[in-house]
Amino acid sequence: MKKRIAKVDRQRELKERLSKDPFLTDEELTQIFNVSIQTIRLDRLELGIPELRERVKNVAEKNYSKVRSLGGKEIIGELIDLELGKSGISILETNGNMAFEKTNIIRGHHIFAQAESIAMAVIDAEVALTGVANIKYKTPVKAGNKLVAKAEVVRKRGNKFFVHVFIFESQKEVFRGKFILVSMK
Repeated sequence: MKKRIAKVDRQRELKERLSKDPFLTDEELTQIFNVSIQTIRLDRLELGIPELRERVKNVAEKNYSKVRSLGGKEIIGELIDLELGKSGISILETNGNMAFEKTNIIRGHHIFAQAESIAMAVIDAEVALTGVANIKYKTPVKAGNKLVAKAEVVRKRGNKFFVHVFIFESQKEVFRGKFILVSMK
């Protein structure tokens, strides 16, 4: 069992950790610091650090301004990391409205939309269209689960961008897509 550290030291380390990784949950922080969830929440409150959802939103807003090929509201999910021409990450919180009523499984077009929009966002082009999409749904996703999409530009040939997108739910791959996006001049 980890020894508890003084409040001042804990708060200093909490601030430092969240500046490096703003996506740490309160539950993960309780494990790191060996304190109750209420203690973590009080520390965040005292330090003026918002809850996870707000931290994700703040990071996403910084990334939306970098996107050239889509408007901010056209990206499906929260854009949490973007390096134009290289890679990007988005998070989609699924809900019952996205699912089939009978099975509570997320409809494929929502997953595809997240993949296609992160692929479009990551390329460095003013206007782009999907030319080819080779996709595979690997496992069903239930409503309420969080999807993390990771996109990588693997090649650029002329006005064509080759982008691979992998979507994960709890570190398990649920979708993969290989896109060829065409930049329109």
